[in-house]
Amino acid sequence: MRIAMIGGGYVGLVSGACFAEFGNDVAVVEADAGRLAALRAGRMPIFEPGLEALVEANVAAGRLSFGNSVEEAMTGAEAVFLAVGTPSRRGDGHADLSFLYAAAGQVARALSGYAVVVTKSTVPVGTGRQVAAIIREARPDLEFDVASNPEFLREGSAIGDFMRPDRVVIGTDSERARDVLRRIYRPLYLIEAPILFSGLETAELTKYAANAFLAMKITFINEIADLCEKVGADVHDVARGIGLDGRIGRKFLHPGPGYGGSCFPKDTLALARIGQDAGAPQRLVETVVAVNDARKSGMAQRVVAACGGAVRGRRIGVLGLTFKPETDDMRDSPALSVLPRLVEAGAEVTAFDPEGMEQARPLLPASVRYAEDALAAAEGADALVLLTEWNQFRALAPERLAAAMRGRVVVDLRNVYDPAAMRAAGFAYFGIGRAG
Repeated sequence: MRIAMIGGGYVGLVSGACFAEFGNDVAVVEADAGRLAALRAGRMPIFEPGLEALVEANVAAGRLSFGNSVEEAMTGAEAVFLAVGTPSRRGDGHADLSFLYAAAGQVARALSGYAVVVTKSTVPVGTGRQVAAIIREARPDLEFDVASNPEFLREGSAIGDFMRPDRVVIGTDSERARDVLRRIYRPLYLIEAPILFSGLETAELTKYAANAFLAMKITFINEIADLCEKVGADVHDVARGIGLDGRIGRKFLHPGPGYGGSCFPKDTLALARIGQDAGAPQRLVETVVAVNDARKSGMAQRVVAACGGAVRGRRIGVLGLTFKPETDDMRDSPALSVLPRLVEAGAEVTAFDPEGMEQARPLLPASVRYAEDALAAAEGADALVLLTEWNQFRALAPERLAAAMRGRVVVDLRNVYDPAAMRAAGFAYFGIGRAG
């Protein structure tokens, strides 16, 4: 089957490569000249484990191509996926749909026969109907259907999530569109992956509801962690105790400095706005947004307190900058809240991240220095702060850190290290949700 993918960003690139791996002929349209040149040269504009090899294999097999012409990509296409950005609109939190609606207009002009136009981007409820209206107004002669097929990809494990999904959600009112999408996803039927068909609005809302619920679990355990510190409990034991309940589950009960990334911050904010506009305020979601923002802002003060109340003139080593491991994504990373505040308080900050330093440089204060590896970031540091739980940081022996550092303060905002081992090595160790 021929598929056109409008947008070669994270969602479009991963989805396009995976659809090609299913055996489809996929043409990815990318408007950004630099990104397109990189893709055509085999250079990935994002870091995602396994993506480069997947793209290379499918380009070599002739199933995956990159271009900037919507018309060429849509020639013979039975499905057109819209995978352009829908960032938060500055000032009000609503999703900015200008790129999506512009893409819908391009599709309308390029369509020559029946196709299913599928929103892959995360969009507010009602967007699919508006896409259909844009196309119908531009080309009343066309025969087409609109569907919603939200992505549920976790950065760092996106290919596995696509190939072996927990579920696939498809929203459309058309049986013909359902048939096209069934054929596209046929390889998943063979492994009995759950595929849920629904109406357009249901599919659009399901994406927001899923992300908001996960963000709420993270925020809940973070607040429980604060309570654990006050009453002498251990948040990890609490998380295990509640996570073993099948109604709750163990995932997303890991305390930390607050959620970030490309999805949770903007999707929780957008869902709150959708609820307000619809007259059904989402009070829990609104509170989650406020609590998470405050948590990220307060993490720097934890570091200052661990250093005795002042960091002026102190050297602070920072391990990890991206919002999570196995990605180079800096969007809404806690590092963007913590490091500027430490610099403002007078600290000399040296940071290391395996993949995110290039992306971090333009976003962080110019005085932040970047190390070539984790031990170099710790070299001569009065205090060490762990912000992102990359596996290579877990492997750092406390004795090696002690030999590298000048001071003996470790602030572990991901609870990666064993407190007893760190204290045995002479460190004043500060974790999250652990008393003492």
